[in-house]
Amino acid sequence: MESITKNRQTPETLRAMIAKAFGPAQVPAGGDFAAELGHGWFNVAYRLRLADGRQVVLKIAPPPDVEVMTYERDAMDTELAALALIREHTGVPVPDILFADADRGLCGAPYFFMPYIDADNLGIVKETLSAAEIAAYWEQLGALNAELSTITGPGFGPLLDPRFPTWRAAFTAMAADVLADGERRGVDLGFDYDTVRAVLSEHEGSLDEVAEPRFVEWDLWPSNAMAEAGRIVCVIDHERAFWGDPLMRAGFCGGDPPALGDPAAFARGWGRGPLTPTERVRRRLYNLYLLLIMVIETDYRGHTEPTQYDWARARLADLMALFGPRPRA
Repeated sequence: MESITKNRQTPETLRAMIAKAFGPAQVPAGGDFAAELGHGWFNVAYRLRLADGRQVVLKIAPPPDVEVMTYERDAMDTELAALALIREHTGVPVPDILFADADRGLCGAPYFFMPYIDADNLGIVKETLSAAEIAAYWEQLGALNAELSTITGPGFGPLLDPRFPTWRAAFTAMAADVLADGERRGVDLGFDYDTVRAVLSEHEGSLDEVAEPRFVEWDLWPSNAMAEAGRIVCVIDHERAFWGDPLMRAGFCGGDPPALGDPAAFARGWGRGPLTPTERVRRRLYNLYLLLIMVIETDYRGHTEPTQYDWARARLADLMALFGPRPRA
């Protein structure tokens, strides 16, 4: 996926980053040591071959002169903290951090190295899988997410700044940031921004059921899962973790509207039954948050092709119809 947030580097800079992380002896000769992993949507990532033949992945945060959405600021710091929590408190398979550098001297942004995972990315290979195979992987994702949700936090909100005493306060602040990002860029949602705010305000009481802040991997979907021989062997891309309601996880997003998928297999893997009426309201609010981001981020990422914007805006209209308001004529 093409995005102006991808902080691409020259082979010379990549060699300098390898030297800093692993020592000059590991700097590879020749020009074929680096290949960009192109399926990411936000950070650039490279598959690199070191001088001793080891393969590693280098992940680089966005360029300093590219504006990102409010919730994406300091995303790499969030990812590193999330990985540490997961390794400390669960058995969920995640990459090791081989080296991390936050001084911004070589590429203007933080970066880190991790081992290359020699497995299939589910987001890439899922079109080749049967419906039963896909459901089995969703069940595994459900079980992994349930384990991640056993981690509790000191408060609600950003992983590195859990400053909110309630989930209602945290989520309404998160949604307010996204709407402010869209207004600042003049992104057309198909609705007045105040109409969306009114929907959020009308239903925010459903958030009060959430009493304990849990670790939420909001972006753990098939494109962030690596699989081999029918088993998920690693989950990647943890920069969107926060403390909140486990029901906000990506696997639960289907159903309202139906175009977002079917959450049944994920829920089976998690080990939970149908949503209660109040949970269903919350889940609609979380889908509203997701679709707002999907519409608005197309501007921040400089998309020149409208496919994501058009799809997400149409789904936003479907969801808003469930709440009542219709798009502007």
